[in-house]
Amino acid sequence: MIWLVAGLVVFLGVHSVRMLAPGFRDRMIARLGEGAWKGLYSLISLAGLVLLIWGYGQARPDAAIIYEPPVWTRHIAMLLMLFSFILLVASQIPAGYIKKAVKHPMVLAVKIWAFAHLLANGDLASLILFLAFLAWAVWNRIAVKRRGNPEFAKVSVRNDFIAVTVGTALTAWFIMQLHAWLIGVSPIG
Repeated sequence: MIWLVAGLVVFLGVHSVRMLAPGFRDRMIARLGEGAWKGLYSLISLAGLVLLIWGYGQARPDAAIIYEPPVWTRHIAMLLMLFSFILLVASQIPAGYIKKAVKHPMVLAVKIWAFAHLLANGDLASLILFLAFLAWAVWNRIAVKRRGNPEFAKVSVRNDFIAVTVGTALTAWFIMQLHAWLIGVSPIG
């Protein structure tokens, strides 16, 4: 469990620099340049992600079962993942009405992803992982709201169509193949 927690600290820690120490971030960008800062940030993020994935894989088989979710919660989780993937795609493309309404679609995608997985998993390792991400996403949304919401001068329904189409395709692919391949567990049994 220690490697999972260490991975969470590194991954969520680096993703919290702007919330915890915006001055530090600004000083590092001024000192290193934006490209070097982003490179360092990405390297630390990747190291944290690898560590938390490996730590989760190590902790999960022996983790205590805190609750046994009913089978039907998996169906709700898969439906929620559809919304999460659509929001994730919307966050990466120019603004559509989804992005304009949500303002920070990636943060909402993380909240939905974490909540969906809490519905479907009741072991201690899963609770630690998904509650940490859910808490971080709630805190992040509060922090970005204090900085001010983004303005979208131009929005396009075309971008919403792309977000829904690509998000739906990714959800289907993830449920049918990728989740089992990447995570080692098939969400459809």
